[in-house]
Amino acid sequence: MALDLSDTLVVGISATALFDLAEADAVYKARYAKNPQNALEDYRAYMLERESEPLRDGTGMALVRALLGLNRYAPSETKPLVEVVVMSRNSPETGVRVFNNIRSRGLPIARHAFTGGQSVVDYLDAFSVDLFLTTNVEDGQRVIDAQACAAAILKPPPHAGEAPPEDQVRIAFDGDAVLFDESSELVYKTEGLDRFNTIEDEKQNEPMKDGPYAILLRKLARLQERLPFGADVSPVRIAIVTARSAPAEMRVINTLRHWGVYVNEIFFLGGVPKAKVVKAFRAHLFFDDQDLHLDPAARHGRVPYRSDSPLFTPLPLDLPADPPLLVEKVEAG
Repeated sequence: MALDLSDTLVVGISATALFDLAEADAVYKARYAKNPQNALEDYRAYMLERESEPLRDGTGMALVRALLGLNRYAPSETKPLVEVVVMSRNSPETGVRVFNNIRSRGLPIARHAFTGGQSVVDYLDAFSVDLFLTTNVEDGQRVIDAQACAAAILKPPPHAGEAPPEDQVRIAFDGDAVLFDESSELVYKTEGLDRFNTIEDEKQNEPMKDGPYAILLRKLARLQERLPFGADVSPVRIAIVTARSAPAEMRVINTLRHWGVYVNEIFFLGGVPKAKVVKAFRAHLFFDDQDLHLDPAARHGRVPYRSDSPLFTPLPLDLPADPPLLVEKVEAG
């Protein structure tokens, strides 16, 4: 019987976001620097030799575990609350280590896309993905530019700090240019804080337009509704952490009311650093459009602006990538 995913939150996650593959990535880069022609074959041999070895958890692992745990409340196996798809540029052969680690952890992940060096972005629609988590800057940017779904570029995995609760899903969002469109953010950037506050106060009863993560917020709100709990005690807990403060706060409240979306917690910081609030909330993931020197223990998802946005600045290509991407870039160049 076919899965009915029309009312399911579908999360696509790269292998490098689910597991910490930084060591394998470093090995590939080192061998590529020495011998580009044989680097991929050397990498394949390296992965095959270690296909039974354990991997450390990646940044997205805690979130994946918590989301999949919600399926114990699903009405049937054919109508899951959450579905996770592992999507990787690795070949199926080099991906065996990933498969083995998924099985050894008992993760109920049945669907995968291993594309042998090709971008996984083209397959997001085929798998009905609502949220794509990756460590690859170029893939994340492509998703946002195509408006295929929500996407976030994950920072390297934190190996310190207090872990999020295992029996809850805790997700936090920034506001402007993330949940809401970027028009207010542009006013702040070009005309300053005083003008921003004046306009937001004047427009407090005018709902803001959707930002790139508004659909995801609604999908999470729908997930709350499908659970056998009231929103106040739901295991899915949603927070907004924004630099706004009075008198710009009421437009946020009224926009959420207009959308019919309930959030559990909201923080109007007015310039106070976000790091301690995000840490206290114990978020599985915080979606923000800026790094803002977040605590190293924070699970942070960087939200890229669209390439045609006035706010766009290229992100550094400094995060682990599935190794075949490097070969593809050389061949294309």
